[in-house]
Amino acid sequence: MKPGRAGTMTHDYKRNGTTTLFAALNVLTGNVIGQCPPKHRNTEFLKFLRAIDRQVPKGLAIHLILDNYGTHNHPNVKAWLAKHPRFHLHFTPTSSSWLNLAERWFRNLTDKAIRRGVFRSVPELIAAIDAYLTANNDDPKPFVWTATAEEILSKVRRGRVTLKELSSQ
Repeated sequence: MKPGRAGTMTHDYKRNGTTTLFAALNVLTGNVIGQCPPKHRNTEFLKFLRAIDRQVPKGLAIHLILDNYGTHNHPNVKAWLAKHPRFHLHFTPTSSSWLNLAERWFRNLTDKAIRRGVFRSVPELIAAIDAYLTANNDDPKPFVWTATAEEILSKVRRGRVTLKELSSQ
């Protein structure tokens, strides 16, 4: 055991499996489309894209922010996207923090549905995730930025100055 970690790292802790969660967060409403497929391949990702396509009203553009996992760049996915121009994929730089709103939602999922849970099997874990998705979507709440645009831009400017100072040393 480690100091401060007694609740999560006990001598008898046993992991009984993991799962993949594909999740699409509507930043305006807080609603989430989510699936826990059995594998993390291009076929499962395409199934998820089709679910998004069915659930999002036809007139809306869909912007997805993705990591650089190979599934998203598979030729089958690229071919499907070519036929569905309302989908716009944005990839994050490798090893960077991706969309903070999505990270915040996953943290809430972890805090409210997974941490300290006892899951004797992957289906039990998926059931907990599905229950959280249902509860989230029954009363979705969008995340609200508390910083103003000027505060954010000011931090960007300060960061650029710091980078210039470091590179000149």
